[in-house]
Amino acid sequence: SADGGRNLSLDSIPMGLPMSGPTAWTTAMNNLGMAPMGMTGQPLLPDFDPALGMMTGIPPINPMMPGLGIVPPPIPPDMPAVKEIIHCKSCTLFPPNPHLPPPATRERPPGCKTVFVGGLPENGTEQIIMEVFEQCGEVIAIRKSKKNFCHIRFAEEFMVDKALYLSGYRIRLGSSTDKKDTGRLHVDFAQARDDLYEWECKQRMLAREERHRRRLEEERFRPPSPPPVVHYSDHECSVVAEKLKDDTKFLEAIQTLLTWIERGEVNRRTANNFYSMIQSANSHIRRLVNEKAAHEKEMEEAKEKFKLALSGILVQFEQIVAVYHSASKQKAWDHFTKAQRKNISVWCKQAEEIRNIHNDELMGIRREEEMEMSDEEIEDPSEMKETEESALVSQVEALKEENDSLRWQLDAYRNEVELLKQEQGKASRDEDTTKEQQMKLLQQALQGMQKHLLKVQDEYKKREAELEKVREDKLKIETLLENLKEQDSSTARVCACSQEKECPVEKTLSNSPVKSEREVLLVGIISTFLHVHPFGASIEYICSYLQRLDSKICTAEVEVLMTRLQNTFRQELSGVGASLEKRWKFCGFDGLKMT
Repeated sequence: SADGGRNLSLDSIPMGLPMSGPTAWTTAMNNLGMAPMGMTGQPLLPDFDPALGMMTGIPPINPMMPGLGIVPPPIPPDMPAVKEIIHCKSCTLFPPNPHLPPPATRERPPGCKTVFVGGLPENGTEQIIMEVFEQCGEVIAIRKSKKNFCHIRFAEEFMVDKALYLSGYRIRLGSSTDKKDTGRLHVDFAQARDDLYEWECKQRMLAREERHRRRLEEERFRPPSPPPVVHYSDHECSVVAEKLKDDTKFLEAIQTLLTWIERGEVNRRTANNFYSMIQSANSHIRRLVNEKAAHEKEMEEAKEKFKLALSGILVQFEQIVAVYHSASKQKAWDHFTKAQRKNISVWCKQAEEIRNIHNDELMGIRREEEMEMSDEEIEDPSEMKETEESALVSQVEALKEENDSLRWQLDAYRNEVELLKQEQGKASRDEDTTKEQQMKLLQQALQGMQKHLLKVQDEYKKREAELEKVREDKLKIETLLENLKEQDSSTARVCACSQEKECPVEKTLSNSPVKSEREVLLVGIISTFLHVHPFGASIEYICSYLQRLDSKICTAEVEVLMTRLQNTFRQELSGVGASLEKRWKFCGFDGLKMT
């Protein structure tokens, strides 16, 4: 049968052929990590069943089983594969020399399912090639050439790796020793368009699946779109107008109003409705300003409460630190034991650290308030000097207190050293070593305290020198200010005298509402312009006409000039509602009669 022809058998091989083992194909498949299938002969393992063609307890290998599509794990280099003679029905495969290097192969193309087989015998047929290579897997096609080579395409990629195992074997057809019936097989990867096309299709499919998965992820994490805004109508306009007056619904209503205006819903018919809604939005500004002011007031009250509480805490800390300092003086310090003195000094340090932290926090709040005040009002240089002088004085006082505390601690250490000396003479010899160590530690502490005391005294001298310099600078500034004031008063008198002699006309002009010749020209031009316009004109219209003559003229200047001349120009209101407009008219003839 066809199945029997395809299976490997040892019955058709002559007995005179050399054989290294009765199950050569089984040994070759075991070297590749595959179980024997359809083999006969002596079993390699005692539990191997020749009738079943597999080992007991192991299921038959199917090429479509999951995991077989992966390239098999490489054989470790320290464990060389043992290749045996393979006997087929029509041919025999002899292994290569194991001491030779493995045959070279090209780089594996992507998705390779086709192999190149060279070194075939001249008399080899497609049936013999199929008989040899169908044991590696399902063969799709064989393309044989006349020049002793062919291309074999398998169904799966992993079958190519099984076929590469046969590279280097010598093939012999039957028992013939003719040169045309022998050859050396060379199996290598082949680059086929069909393999590349299938591999690209598979990659495109994977890319599509990946894009689809990413799109689903993006849609899942995308924020929901905002609700649509309704179209404008009289009913919706009234609803939005009511919402604009409600603080809780103002944000929704103002967004709808903005969308309507951007869509271009404003026209002659709806202009009054939109103006009333804009007016409601403007009135909401007052509510916002009042709310902000209330929050600021609450914040200021909270700051004041915090500042008062912090100042009260600082006062209590100062009293506690004063108690520690008074206890550290020599009068009371000598009566405490060592443990009590140690506890008092530790407590004093802790209290001073906490007090300094709270004091820095309070000073930071005061500095922020001073900076806010300096932004509103610019301080005089003399006041700045006074604040610096007060800061230096406070620093000098703090240094004095620290100097006193250090002196007290130094006295206490000296008393303790004397006590240790007295106790050292009375104590036994066993305690001499410990006493000497304590003495060394105390001497080192005394040296450190003396060095610190010298540093504090140097700082105290430097601060005093800086304070004297600041006082000298303050005196110099005061003398300079007095000299400047005298010079200013003398120059003012001289200028007043010269102005009275040279400019009598300007005094008369200063008393009149028109203060310069330029304003007189402006009054004349505006009067002729308004005389031509008996119904009046707006201030913008008047300024646009004047700016043609002189581009430097501004609206505020013209309006101030016209408001001063009440007998020459008069302002009137015309129109109703949104068309309300201010107009200026010329009333010089009526004003001449009144004056």
